[in-house]
Amino acid sequence: MAHDIVVLGAGMVGTCTALELTLRGHAVTLVDRRPPGRETSFGNAGVIQREAVEPYAFPRDVRAILAAAVGRGLDIHYQAAGLFGALPQLMRYWWHSAPQRHRRIGRAYAGLIAHVTQEHGRYMALAGAQDLVRREGLRLMYRSGPAMEAAAAHAQQLHRDHGIGLDLLDARALAAAEPAFRIPMAGAVHWLDSWSVIDPGALVERYESAFRHRGGRFARGDASSLRERAGGWEVRLDEGLVQARHAVVALGPWSSALTRRMGYRLPLFIKRGYHRHYVGGDGVNVPTLDAERGYVMSSQRRGLRITTGAEIARIDAPSTPRQLAGAETEVRKLLNLGLPVEAQPWLGSRPCCADMKPVIGRAQRHKGLWFNFGHGHHGFTLGPASARLLADLIEGGTPYTEATAFSPSRFPC
Repeated sequence: MAHDIVVLGAGMVGTCTALELTLRGHAVTLVDRRPPGRETSFGNAGVIQREAVEPYAFPRDVRAILAAAVGRGLDIHYQAAGLFGALPQLMRYWWHSAPQRHRRIGRAYAGLIAHVTQEHGRYMALAGAQDLVRREGLRLMYRSGPAMEAAAAHAQQLHRDHGIGLDLLDARALAAAEPAFRIPMAGAVHWLDSWSVIDPGALVERYESAFRHRGGRFARGDASSLRERAGGWEVRLDEGLVQARHAVVALGPWSSALTRRMGYRLPLFIKRGYHRHYVGGDGVNVPTLDAERGYVMSSQRRGLRITTGAEIARIDAPSTPRQLAGAETEVRKLLNLGLPVEAQPWLGSRPCCADMKPVIGRAQRHKGLWFNFGHGHHGFTLGPASARLLADLIEGGTPYTEATAFSPSRFPC
């Protein structure tokens, strides 16, 4: 039976959820305060990470933790107030990152990741978005021999376990693949099955256009106005009110404020990130993570995009683009970077869950309320796969992949 559904949040996850439900015959209104794809989904490295079968674990090595604590590296930075506020969640994150627990989480996580390129490919065909995608993979670049050797051994294990396409590049092969590099690197792990997008925000916009073309409605409105009413839900729009039998919360980093107000205590926290584009210099042929420095370079429509690692801070805290400044310094040593496009770096927030898994499924305390958020660094990657899973659950069918591990019920109300 078709339902009328309101989806809150027009980032990658929310837009895909709205599109999937519309394709299945439901009447869907997608609500956001801004046009689709202008928040978190706008600011990532633009990589659809088929290789990401393991979620990012909290460092277990004491030296790595101390380096982050004193601000030695670029991959992690924190503001004191944000760190204090997120400390309970970070402690749970560390606990779940123990090797045995992380392997168990990874088995469930891989069940979603296995479908990401297939599901994105389906949506790209519907949206006419093939011009935005490159199927050339993702490189993880290493500067030191020991780090490269350890990464190669781990990558080969993931290749054996999950069948992900892999190529290992030594120093000479990497120099040939990226001739603009000025200094030699030890090598790179090249994941062949991952895709990249030259304009992440534009891909969300194409998916939203496909949603509207198939009968969906997008409306500007206040997601925080969500209220339960007899027989369903109500949200205040700029143009009035919308009422629906079902509501889906897909607000990314803003999901925590809304769900907490409704009585849910989910272990969510924020990782912020920065990016900037540069033109008039060199680019990279394949998106490249400088694994020992903690930033990503990707050639995009607006120029070479440098995307930083994680900053632990409050969502509304002032900008502290230390990581981006450090990444820019490192890139200028590596290649001819060119000039920045934006006067100020872009800043956005990533919605993370302490057990490294997204929250997908029925809310325990309210009828007709559904969650789809907490994807961490992989919301752009997991949008269509998560949407398909949630649509299966809303319709009461057999989920296409294991769903229990992502259910909100794994956390007590």
